[in-house]
Amino acid sequence: MPSEHQALFLDAKFGKFVLGTNTTPTPGPGELLVKIEGVGLNPVDWSIQKWGLFLENYPAIIGTDTAGIVEEVGKGVTTFSKGDRVFYQGSWANDKASYQQYNVITAATVAKIPNHLSFEAVASIPVCITAAFLGLYNTKPYGAGYISPVDNSARGKYAGKPLVVIGGAGSVGQFAIQLGRLSGFSPIITTASTKNTAYLKSLGATHVIDRKLPLSSLTTEIRNITTAPIEIVYDAVSTADTQKTAYNLLAPKGQLVVVLNPEVAQVEGKPVIHVFAIPSLPHTREVCVEMYGKLTEWLEEGAIKPNRVEILKGGLRGVVGGLARLENGQVSATKLIARPNEA
Repeated sequence: MPSEHQALFLDAKFGKFVLGTNTTPTPGPGELLVKIEGVGLNPVDWSIQKWGLFLENYPAIIGTDTAGIVEEVGKGVTTFSKGDRVFYQGSWANDKASYQQYNVITAATVAKIPNHLSFEAVASIPVCITAAFLGLYNTKPYGAGYISPVDNSARGKYAGKPLVVIGGAGSVGQFAIQLGRLSGFSPIITTASTKNTAYLKSLGATHVIDRKLPLSSLTTEIRNITTAPIEIVYDAVSTADTQKTAYNLLAPKGQLVVVLNPEVAQVEGKPVIHVFAIPSLPHTREVCVEMYGKLTEWLEEGAIKPNRVEILKGGLRGVVGGLARLENGQVSATKLIARPNEA
C-alpha cells in the first residue's frame, strides 16, 4: 500500500484544480479503505469552485461518486473483505473525497458491484440516486414521506398515482423515474429533449414532454395525459421558472421536491422539499443505510440501471475539462466518469 497517492486539489476558494499528492489514510472502526477505479462528475463540483460553496479549508479534494476495490477493512466490519468491488458516495473531506486514488468510507453506506457491471457504470449512481431516494422517501419534512420500495411489499404501492419529473434526462431525473417505477407510480411524466424519449421510456417514463415547449404549456400537456390530481412533482432542474411551473401543477396538498434552493412562495399544506443528497446527516443516515442495503439486488435484477457514461481521458487530469463541459451545458443524458488510476 503506498504511503501517498495522487489527488486533484482545489487549491483555494475560487481557485484552480491542481494535481498533487495526499497521504493514504488508514480505515478506522467501521470503515473501508478503497482504491478508486472510477469517479463520477457532478454539477455541484464546478459550483464549489466557481461560487465558493460549502468548503472553507483549502487545499481541498472534492468529488463524491465512487467505485473501486476494497484494500483494507476497518475494525468491526464483517460485510466486506479485501478485494470486494464496491461503490458509494464519498464526502468533502480530504481522506473521504473521491478525486484521488484512495479514500476511506463508512461501510454502512457501501454496496457491492454486481459482476455484470463495470466500475465506471456504477460510479454514475451514488449521489444522484441518493437525491432521488431522499426526495421521494425520506420522512417529512426532509422528503415526501412515501413508503420506499426497499421492502418488497411496498413495490407497486402507488399504482395509479401520477409522478411528474422535471428534467428526466439528467442523472437525478433518471433515478427519480426508475424509483417511481419501482413504487408503481403511473403515469410517470417527464420533460426532456425528444431525442431521449426512447431511453427514458426504457427507464420507466410513460410520457416524455419536449423540454423545448414553453413552461406555460406544461399544465395543458399533462392534463391531456391524466386528470388525476398531481400530488408529487420532482423538479430535478430547479430553476426559479421550473419551480414556479411545477408548484402550480400540484393539487392543493401536493408536494414539490427540488434540488436547489426553493424559490417559490409556499402555500400552507403544500410544501416545497429541498433535498440535500448527503447520506451521513442525522436525518438521512438511516434511510440511506436501508437504500444501500438494497442497491446491489436492484442492480442485479435490472430494476435500477446506471446512467449511460462517457469515460474521460487522462485520469484525474480529465476532470477539469469535464467539469467545464458540465458548467457549459454540454452533457445530456450521460454521466462523465474519470479513472483516477489511469496515467
